[in-house]
Amino acid sequence: MEPVIQVNPGATKWDIRQKVWDYIEEKNMANFPRPVHNRIPNFKAATQACNRLADLEVFKSSQTVKVNPDRPQQQARFITLEAQKTLLVPTPRLRTGLFNRITPPQGASKEQLRTCSTSQGVKDFSVPVGLEAKVKVDLVVVGSVAVSEKGFRIGKGEGYADMEYGMMVSMGAVDESTVVVTVVHDCQVVDIPEELIGSHDLTVDYILTPTRVIKTNCQLPKPQGIIWTKLNTEKLEKIPILKKLRALEEQDGKDVTLGEMPAAAEPSLQTVQPKRQTRQRPRQNTRQDADREPMLDSKQDRGAEEEQKARLRPARVRKESRGEGRGGNEGEVNKRRKGKSGGNMKEKGPEEEGSEVMSQHKVPLSVTTVYLGGIPAGLRVSELKTALREKGAGPLRLTWQGAQHRAFLDYSDPQAAEQALESLQGLNLNGHSLQAELAKSQRGGKRSGQSNRRPRPSAAPKSKTAPPDTKGDVAAKTEQ
Repeated sequence: MEPVIQVNPGATKWDIRQKVWDYIEEKNMANFPRPVHNRIPNFKAATQACNRLADLEVFKSSQTVKVNPDRPQQQARFITLEAQKTLLVPTPRLRTGLFNRITPPQGASKEQLRTCSTSQGVKDFSVPVGLEAKVKVDLVVVGSVAVSEKGFRIGKGEGYADMEYGMMVSMGAVDESTVVVTVVHDCQVVDIPEELIGSHDLTVDYILTPTRVIKTNCQLPKPQGIIWTKLNTEKLEKIPILKKLRALEEQDGKDVTLGEMPAAAEPSLQTVQPKRQTRQRPRQNTRQDADREPMLDSKQDRGAEEEQKARLRPARVRKESRGEGRGGNEGEVNKRRKGKSGGNMKEKGPEEEGSEVMSQHKVPLSVTTVYLGGIPAGLRVSELKTALREKGAGPLRLTWQGAQHRAFLDYSDPQAAEQALESLQGLNLNGHSLQAELAKSQRGGKRSGQSNRRPRPSAAPKSKTAPPDTKGDVAAKTEQ
């Protein structure tokens, strides 16, 4: 069967995800929660696709089934409980452990089993299963953003399904006989190049769609455990159970050396977001959507972004209170601030107008800035971050000006910026080609190591278009 969505030559995982998400949204093929971007899509007819699970011989012969907690696999959880099999569900984002065993009330009715299969039911009718537990999982059901008939799978980009499987390998819960099934819409079955699949990526044996069952006969091996060199200390801090597993494997004499924190790692990828351009998504019913994982920057790290915003808010309060407390003598305050900084306060040029700089992490004084233009309307900063990381062009700091369809990327030196420029040529997001070039302040033979401080715009005759008021923004920077 010919895939509905065609994958272009040279496409990255992110390109494929974006195509699938866009297609499902454009065709209105999803139920709540919407939009489907950065999620495992809750596609319409997910119930019909899950119902095919009951017909699989591998399911009938299974005793213990692990099903992911996302909404489109809710019917798979119900079918497992109805068949009186042991149901294991991962804890969302692995915050409190690996997975829980769902324990319905004795003699539960069909309606009670349906309740147990919901996100709230998973919370109310479950007991945790520790790493030391002797568990044998016969069948694993996962969600996907895209999957190929050869069994190559692409998730939403955070790697939780891959890590969960690797951890189950380490605790002896799965082996070569364990079958992996994914439930997707027919449009999510696409041609995925084999070179995109790494040793840590989970492959699947069966694909269930609303119209068919595909046996993949996948030739690639599944993860053989946690690949510690692909993780770093920050990831261990976010997922405490990984720290526990690492300690256990270290006791067993295994190599648990972590990977190096790259120069443009997630925690130092700073987001500069103009306050007046901030658009917040409406809050959803968290009880209905508790199984849904927060939309992380996929690379964005959404948690880090929210933490940065939280840190920034008190700073603005302090600035305002200082002005009021001194009778609004803003000039005096700014004068003292400038004195403290030795007169080296970074000026805001036209390229930065409307933005606020957050310096939660140290950034070198001398950086090389790349201008990224042509950013399509509606693109999230999280989506851009992920694309940058996948291109190997993660900056030290990102200044986001989405409303102006642009961003500025700071790199440690001209060589790093040149490498990033080379990687970003031909970058395409949401069907739009982005323009990457050195920022104006970097052009004209700037010497290596020279500061990228942008000069104050010289006085010019007033034009019909009034220049933007950047006074508040400059004051915000001095607050730092």
